[in-house]
Amino acid sequence: MFVYLQPMLDVPIYGRIATLELFRPHGEAQVLLFITTEKYKFCVLQWDPEAFKVVTRAMGDVSDRMGCRPAYSGQICVIDPDFRLIGLHLYEESFKVIPFDNQGQLMETINIRLKELQVLDIKFLYGGTKPTIVVLYQDDKDARHLKTYEVNLKDEDFVEGPWSRNNLVGGPNLLIPVPPPLCGVLILGEKRLVYCGASASISSRISHSITRTYGRVDCDSSLYLLGDHNGLLRLLMITHEKEKVTALKIENLGTTSIASTISCLNDAFVYIGSSYGDSQDRVAVQGIKGMWSLRSATNDFYDTTLVYSFINETCVLKMNLENELKQTETAGFCLEAQTLYCHNAVYNQLLQVTSNSVRLVSSTSKELQHEWFAPVGFSLNIATANATQVLLATGGGHLLYLEIGDRVLTEVMQTQLEYDISCLDINPIGQNSNHSHIAVVGTWNDISVRIFSLPELNLMTKEHLGGEIIPRSVLLCAFEGVSYLLCALGDGHLLNFVLNMDTGELTDRKKVSLGTQHITLCTFSSKNATYVFAASERATVIYSSNKKLLYSNVILKEASHVCPFNPEAFPDSLAIAREGELAICTIDDIQKLHIRSISLGEHAHCICHQEQTRTFAMCTIKYSWCKSIYLENHSVQLMDDQTFQFIHTFVLENHEHAYSIVSCSFSGDTRVCYCVGTAYVRPDEEFPTEGQILVFTVVDIQLALLAVERTKGIVYSLKAFNGKLLAAIDQRIELYKFVIRENNGHELHSECGHDCHTLTLCILTRGDFIIVGNLRESISLFIYKDGAIKEQARDYNVNWMSAVEILNDDIYLGAEKHFNLFTVRKNSKGATNEEHDRLEVAGKYHLGEIVNRFQHRSLVMHFPDSEVEQIPTVIFGTVNGAIGLIASLPSGKISKNMPLFQISSICVPILKWYSEAASSRKLKKKKKIALLTRVLE
Repeated sequence: MFVYLQPMLDVPIYGRIATLELFRPHGEAQVLLFITTEKYKFCVLQWDPEAFKVVTRAMGDVSDRMGCRPAYSGQICVIDPDFRLIGLHLYEESFKVIPFDNQGQLMETINIRLKELQVLDIKFLYGGTKPTIVVLYQDDKDARHLKTYEVNLKDEDFVEGPWSRNNLVGGPNLLIPVPPPLCGVLILGEKRLVYCGASASISSRISHSITRTYGRVDCDSSLYLLGDHNGLLRLLMITHEKEKVTALKIENLGTTSIASTISCLNDAFVYIGSSYGDSQDRVAVQGIKGMWSLRSATNDFYDTTLVYSFINETCVLKMNLENELKQTETAGFCLEAQTLYCHNAVYNQLLQVTSNSVRLVSSTSKELQHEWFAPVGFSLNIATANATQVLLATGGGHLLYLEIGDRVLTEVMQTQLEYDISCLDINPIGQNSNHSHIAVVGTWNDISVRIFSLPELNLMTKEHLGGEIIPRSVLLCAFEGVSYLLCALGDGHLLNFVLNMDTGELTDRKKVSLGTQHITLCTFSSKNATYVFAASERATVIYSSNKKLLYSNVILKEASHVCPFNPEAFPDSLAIAREGELAICTIDDIQKLHIRSISLGEHAHCICHQEQTRTFAMCTIKYSWCKSIYLENHSVQLMDDQTFQFIHTFVLENHEHAYSIVSCSFSGDTRVCYCVGTAYVRPDEEFPTEGQILVFTVVDIQLALLAVERTKGIVYSLKAFNGKLLAAIDQRIELYKFVIRENNGHELHSECGHDCHTLTLCILTRGDFIIVGNLRESISLFIYKDGAIKEQARDYNVNWMSAVEILNDDIYLGAEKHFNLFTVRKNSKGATNEEHDRLEVAGKYHLGEIVNRFQHRSLVMHFPDSEVEQIPTVIFGTVNGAIGLIASLPSGKISKNMPLFQISSICVPILKWYSEAASSRKLKKKKKIALLTRVLE
């Protein structure tokens, strides 16, 4: 059964949401939503069903005085289960309380001192006569403890709670309060699960897992769903007799996207909210051999039925009144056999082809109208059909052509080929959408495709494909008025030809690689346009632009079978069969299709592309447990940039971590190299004191180590620089040249360097200029001249940097860890040395995200003949996975007093402006707040 979520409303929240909690105070008929932001604003929202909108019930500021340190584990919001108060842990040593009055309205906030500093989690307990919190915290010796407090609103203080637990083992990190009749708390750790109550406790060992979130399944507090850091979904069962817990059990249910939230919607469905993956409706199935969608009547617009076939049976799913897909019976279908093909036919009929026969079934009564049987001694192997025609193939190269009438199937023609048939198609692409006058046939031994006329089955064209790989799927299609034949081979290659519909002639042959496994082709429609879906281990959508075929990868794991599915509830969808599951998906706009997720099985720290060798190199970390010891295995992986398959792995030394990677070439050497910067992170050292720069070249699709240079610290960043290698090593930038020794060995030789004020996290170059992003000293500008590196200017503001980029010769872009962007300008015309040595702040903007990478690129394709002026753009990527674009506006075209509509015509087609967002865009740091400047949003 398939269930879908329908979007109702988008509500802009001007801030980064820190906490989100539902509650229903006494006297309220509706559940309310309490939200806090990272800037310590809060609001209470209510849904208005009549106006179909969200209304604000209350809002305010819960920030404290300057100088308070933010909470150790981030903001925590908890609501008393009896709705007496809301608790907020926003700052260290503080617990803020917002009581409810008798009418359920929020009262003035109260600050209560919380002695525990490193708080990991806080929850309210059930069943207390007074509001009672339970606190999980860590002391300065890394031991973890549990403590309870009663909230005394009258005295605005805590009172020691009914119980506590010290020195908890198993790495506890999450608390789950248990409702009556138990009224205790579950403590979830990495290796142990504990239930604690006022009178007793019980524990159970569990396999290693870091639980991130949970969802309560039932009302009697005995079942919980747990989501861990790897996407594992588990069921926790509490066995109890009245108020006594007797056992704790955990059962693995499977893998989902890494859960950020788990919400049990009702007895049958659970919503997994994820910041790291996609949401899909899917059902577990194994071994699908084919899939087709059907309509209730020939001329209906929407699909109502999905048929999928296994090796010895067929299943039918039908949409019900609740827009759910449920398995059903179709009397006229043979469900005990594999279906080779299924299609809607004229006269409100359905067509089913099995190995023994072709069945014609009424789409209204579902009764069998007519059955045509295969010739004696033969089985049907391959079939295709449209609304009026059927084309069949048997063993031995027999080709049979049938036509569909009202309650009758008529065999019109048959012929025999000299070779076995591998694939067929009669998709209508002419003026008659129900009838085709040509057929395409692929054959085995001679590796060819043939065009036959219908109904005569006369050979019109024969095209030898070459090679030794047979055609596995053929498709007739038309894009922008041009007819094509697509032919997919068993090795992942796709041939396309321009087809002359009158003569059958094939011209303009082209061949592309879409993967390494066989491809299945089908057409589908989206927004009144026709596309072709190529299902394989690298799913691809084929479309046409300016009468040129284009190929776009899809965010999808391996797809074995695909069919268009257009139900009224979620139109323009696709039914996609993958290993072990059937998914209903939709395709985004075509410009969003150039995205593909590749499962690494490891954490990728940095990545680099090398066009000359057609490879990617990436530094990865693999986490594992061995005999209760947490292990990190670091390596450099080499990946083919066409197949995205790993082709070689270089394992780093014990305790050696990779921090940076770059592709570069050296003066006097024709090879292109990968350079990797590392550090030795030893348990007995507070900060790494040693590292390496490893120089690799790709030889026979393997990483060959050319040179190793030891460093005194972490190699944070590497950059190619005028035939040399520039490295940021702790508080120093170092320039290396590549030297070939007498014995044909290689080494990096330090030419010069410069000490910086703090850690040098990132470096960029432009000509002889070097831009450095420091840990807390903002941006510095250096110049390489006469064999030395000299500082030329720097920004004297304190900025904890995360990324830098060069916009032009004089302006540099920075991102810092208080979620802000800023630009600085080189003051080349400064009157004094002080002005000349200072980088002036040119623009400021509060983004609300931490940027960890800038890149000079565009999100859209630029066409040379476009009328739109091409302006410089920078793409940025954030820690939370967002991608954004920064554009440098045309100089001299925008003035301070220019009307907004004129600015809009220069920048974007439509400029949306929200006045409420102004306060959220203020540049904010610990000790200063400033309005954004010289930035247009």
